[in-house]
Amino acid sequence: MKLVASAAEMRAVPRSPHFRNGGVSFWYRQAGLPARRPALPGSADYDVCIVGGGYTGLWTAYYLKKARPDLRIAVLEREFAGFGASGRNGGWLSAEFAGSRERYAESHGKGAMIALQRAMMASVDEVIEVAREEGIEADIVKGGMRLVATNPAQKARLLEEVGHLQEWGYWPEDIYLLEHDHEPRLRVDGTVAAAYSPHAARIQPAKLALGLAAAAERLGVEVFEDTAVTEIRPRDGATAPAAVTEHGTVSAEHVIRATEGFTASLNGQRRQWLPMNSSMIVTEPLSPETWKHIGWEGREVLGDAAHAYVYAQRTADDRIAIGGRGVPYRFGSGHDDNGATQPQAIAELWRALARLFPAASEAPIAHAWSGVLGVPRDWCPTVRLDHADGLGWAGGYVGSGVTTSNLAGRTLRDLLLRRETELTRLPWVGRRVRGWEPEPLRWVGTQVIYGLYRTADRREADRVSHTSTLARMAGRIAGR
Repeated sequence: MKLVASAAEMRAVPRSPHFRNGGVSFWYRQAGLPARRPALPGSADYDVCIVGGGYTGLWTAYYLKKARPDLRIAVLEREFAGFGASGRNGGWLSAEFAGSRERYAESHGKGAMIALQRAMMASVDEVIEVAREEGIEADIVKGGMRLVATNPAQKARLLEEVGHLQEWGYWPEDIYLLEHDHEPRLRVDGTVAAAYSPHAARIQPAKLALGLAAAAERLGVEVFEDTAVTEIRPRDGATAPAAVTEHGTVSAEHVIRATEGFTASLNGQRRQWLPMNSSMIVTEPLSPETWKHIGWEGREVLGDAAHAYVYAQRTADDRIAIGGRGVPYRFGSGHDDNGATQPQAIAELWRALARLFPAASEAPIAHAWSGVLGVPRDWCPTVRLDHADGLGWAGGYVGSGVTTSNLAGRTLRDLLLRRETELTRLPWVGRRVRGWEPEPLRWVGTQVIYGLYRTADRREADRVSHTSTLARMAGRIAGR
């Protein structure tokens, strides 16, 4: 029955004659898939070995090599650098930080959490500056972030969120509600309230990943692709930490795990972080007449205040790219390597596009894809390094990884170099959290949580004026 329903849903979606599903992402269709770098030629020794060639691994390698050019650094990547979420995300370079601010404050105080939020804001500008210095053309426009509410319940939640953020590191000029008479350079249908923050930029994420990998290589970092790591071993007496691959074992003084949503593929890490799936679609370029109606001249990144929220951008070539959770989790922490997304997820995203932008509802969909992001059990990102066993890691960004990975890379640099800095004192450093429940509890729980969130959104769309109790129930089950 589900397959029939999905087929019927897909027939309603206008698709380009050149429509593609998967193939990594539209961003790589646009930028071109990179030529593969050679695999690890055999067992070797390095000073630092980084497992994972996404943003976290590349930023860590980049900053570490700039600080200490003499260090021998290897990055091991199963596919190609930027293959995972780094090359598939929505292109939001924003100061949003996932996780409960109160939880971080419990261990380090409110001031430390405010410092972490301010560091996120600075990281937005840091990424932009590095891209400029390294000549990385990633279609970056710092137009800020707009959040919209399209029903009374969302409005109440958005107003509460703005007030909450202004208590936790956002000053009044960092995020604020837009007045009703504000000229809406971005016209979103059904908007009853909107907020804006200047601390965000639109990017083309694959171009950033490709440029960052090239910049790290120019510094002397060795990047090995088609090199799947199966196990990471801690220091054992006089035996150095190591990353085990089918091509050989890399020993190093420190091994950094930067695998985010792919962490479950490593031996012993299946329950560490939940690989949450997120899906996207992108239209063909819209006509000047359509853009005249919609606006969006400022190229802000756009999000809504729904529970099963969406995120969107106006691309450099005048398309709308919009994403959301889709089918959030596959049994056994599975994921689709090629980026294909399910028909029902495509249909859901198209309906969201048509609801927010009726003028674009007939625009053909050119591409659909998906990727995985890492979710810790407490939904709070972390960065950690243990000099005793030689292992470190960063991740669990819960969908806010474009900026957070940069902050993580600079923090890991300081930890590896044993520097006591403002970054190493931030409250996410050293955080530990228990693993996720075993299957089938993990799968059942995720299905229940997102089922409740979607039902809550439907009820709120029917003009329930307050946040649905179903959403509150979902939050408690999730442990958020």
